[in-house]
Amino acid sequence: MINSPSSIRVAALYKFARLDDCDAVRRELASLCCREGLKGTLLLAGEGINGTIAGSDRAIATALTFIRGLPGFADLEVKYSAAETMPFHRMKVRVKREIVTMGQPDIDPLTDVGHYVSPEDWNALISDPGTIVIDTRNDYEVAIGSFAGAVDPKTASFRDFPAWFRAQRERLLGSADRPKIAMFCTGGIRCEKSTAFLKAEGLDEVYHLQGGILKYLETVPAEQSLWQGECFVFDQRVAVGHGLEAGTHVLCRGCRWPVSEADQASPLYVSGVSCPACHATRTDGQRAGYAERDRQEHLARARGTTHVGAGPSDRRDG
Repeated sequence: MINSPSSIRVAALYKFARLDDCDAVRRELASLCCREGLKGTLLLAGEGINGTIAGSDRAIATALTFIRGLPGFADLEVKYSAAETMPFHRMKVRVKREIVTMGQPDIDPLTDVGHYVSPEDWNALISDPGTIVIDTRNDYEVAIGSFAGAVDPKTASFRDFPAWFRAQRERLLGSADRPKIAMFCTGGIRCEKSTAFLKAEGLDEVYHLQGGILKYLETVPAEQSLWQGECFVFDQRVAVGHGLEAGTHVLCRGCRWPVSEADQASPLYVSGVSCPACHATRTDGQRAGYAERDRQEHLARARGTTHVGAGPSDRRDG
C-alpha cells in the first residue's frame, strides 16, 4: 500500500514455476524494467522467479503484467510496501541455478511442500506448546527480530540449513513420533524449500507462514502480534516493522550487518565504514578503503549519479 502520493512502490515477489529459456526472458525483462525506470533485483532460474523491484505504480504494473504473462506465472503473488526514496541504486536481472540457493538439487517445491498457514492463523499455531518453531533465515536477519521462542539456526547462508537440521534433528524433535514443525522466513520463498526438504526427510506435520514475515507484519495488528523487533529486508530500507513501516536499523557498509540505534551511538560505529560487530576484524587499511568508497558515493549522489560500488546487501538468494 502506498502511504503518500510521493512514495515509491516496492514490490517483493517470487514464484516457483517452470521457466524455459531463462536467457531470453532475462533480456526481455531487463529491457522492460530499464525502459520503465524500475530498479531492484530479479533472479531467474529454471525453477522460477524471485526478487524485489521499485518504481512508479505504472512501471510496477507493467513489469508484473509481463511476468504474469509467462506460462505458469498467472497467479504470481506480490507483497507491496512503500519507500519515500528509491531503495535501490540500479536494476539487475540475473540468471541463476536456483532462485533461492539451498544446494539440494533433488528438492523440488513444485512437487511437495509443507502446509501453508495464513498470517491470521499463525499465532495459534506457534502458541501451541507442541509446535517447534524454526526461523529459517540467516544470522544477520535473526539478530534484529524474530517470533518469540523461535529456534535460531545461526546459519550464515541458507545452504547451511540442511546440514544444521540433520545435525540437530534428534535434539530438536526428541522422542516425538509426529512432531509439528512451523517455519518462517522473510517473504515465504525459503520456506518453500525448507518445508520441501523436511518432507523429504520423512516429516509430515510441517507448516510455514504464507507470505512470510512481511505479509504477517502487513496483516496482523501490532497489538495482536507475536513478532519481536524488526524484519531485515534486502534494500536500502534495511528493516521494516509493523505495517511495513521503515525500521530504525542502518546497514554497515564494512560488514553488511544491520546496525541498531544503540550500536549507531557506539564510538566504533562510523557511517559507511564500520560498526561494533566488525570494527575489531578490519584493518586500518580496510577502514580507509571503506571511507574512501563512502566519500565517492556521497560525491556521486551530489552529482545526481550512482557510484559503481553503491548498493544494498546483495544476499537475495541465501
